[in-house]
Amino acid sequence: MRAPLLLLLLAIPAAAQEAVAIVGGRVITNAGAPIEGGTVLMAGGRVTAVTRAPPPPGHRIVDATAKWVTPGIFPAMTQLGLVEVNAVEPANDTEAGRAPASAALDAAVAFNPTDSAIPIARLEGVTAAASAPTASRTLFVGQGMVVSLAEGVTRPLKPRAFQYVVLGERGAATAGGSRSAAWVELVNALEEASRVRSGLLPILRDQHRDLRVTREDAEALVPVVTGEVPLFVRVDRASDIRQVLTLKARYPAIRLVVVSGREAWLVARELAAAGVGVVTTGMDNLPDDFEALAATMENVGRLVAAGVTVGLGTPNLDPSFQPRLLPQYAGNLVAEGRLPGRVGLSWEQAFATITSGPAALLGLADMGRIAPGARADVVVWDGDPLELASAPTTIFIGGVEQPMESRQTELARRYRPGAPGDLPPAYRR
Repeated sequence: MRAPLLLLLLAIPAAAQEAVAIVGGRVITNAGAPIEGGTVLMAGGRVTAVTRAPPPPGHRIVDATAKWVTPGIFPAMTQLGLVEVNAVEPANDTEAGRAPASAALDAAVAFNPTDSAIPIARLEGVTAAASAPTASRTLFVGQGMVVSLAEGVTRPLKPRAFQYVVLGERGAATAGGSRSAAWVELVNALEEASRVRSGLLPILRDQHRDLRVTREDAEALVPVVTGEVPLFVRVDRASDIRQVLTLKARYPAIRLVVVSGREAWLVARELAAAGVGVVTTGMDNLPDDFEALAATMENVGRLVAAGVTVGLGTPNLDPSFQPRLLPQYAGNLVAEGRLPGRVGLSWEQAFATITSGPAALLGLADMGRIAPGARADVVVWDGDPLELASAPTTIFIGGVEQPMESRQTELARRYRPGAPGDLPPAYRR
């Protein structure tokens, strides 16, 4: 039994094996009430204890007195690691409009750990994120991933973490012009996956618009029908969401997550009863198309009040949008609840939408909280993380302290005002 343990310890980076104690802060655990003056112990990349007692010997001390200690921010939908410059096609792996495959597309193989947006988001407290491409030629976007934003990471934390499909107006247009056509195409693909699961060959397509999927697509959908990975379904209209919920009766093991869901509040009780969560932008009340006429700022508040698990992400925004702004979105949901007659969130509920909520939707029980055994993604803030004036002072990802640097900080240091000799020649006067 000792050999496997030794191999496991050798596989953990030396920095992660370091025993660290964060002491004196206001600890937000997402697993109970805040702990004032708490101590968070970490070792081997995991949280080992959360207590009010002084740390045991052998721990490096991080003083968090008068600061907040929280789980890292975990956006539920981004394009981190997939796009460097949105308008430059060779630097953008979010679309595959000319690919013969669809559901089989794997975002993990396109993951770029040197994406400049990663350290920018990390510097603002984002420690992990779900990342996926955007819709292009077919209903199926492909397989999304969960990425760690730790410096030096070369591979996704969890590849093929979820399957992503687009219905509603966009799906209807892709499938031939109607929602009924999109539904037939979706169910057909899931049936092909069921055939493959049963050891049967899929009915291969022989034309571009034929309903049949490729063998690779059918194989990629097998974990969806078995419930091994969730199916993220982008849909907004309440009637479309109700139709999506009927998949639960046809495929009992399927794990559904609604993405965008601007009219989801109208079916909040049905979503809660079915155990279906929602990934959304936050406060989006613009009826910019017919499937979002009932959009409201109270969408998230009403969903959470009904018992729906919600994770904030950026599904309706340009890939260049920075998920580092999600604490601001969560804070706005708190403010919404303080307006007379409005439905918003408590602080604890809002913070959960950017930490434990996304982790729960992805089935990652060891993330989004500070508790013994949880992954040591921990951020120390100089104030309330949902306040705009607050910022991280120390960041741990997988128990390893991260550099507080990004391209912006490097450029600011290089071109900061100072003596002429401090600037590159082109900037000297």
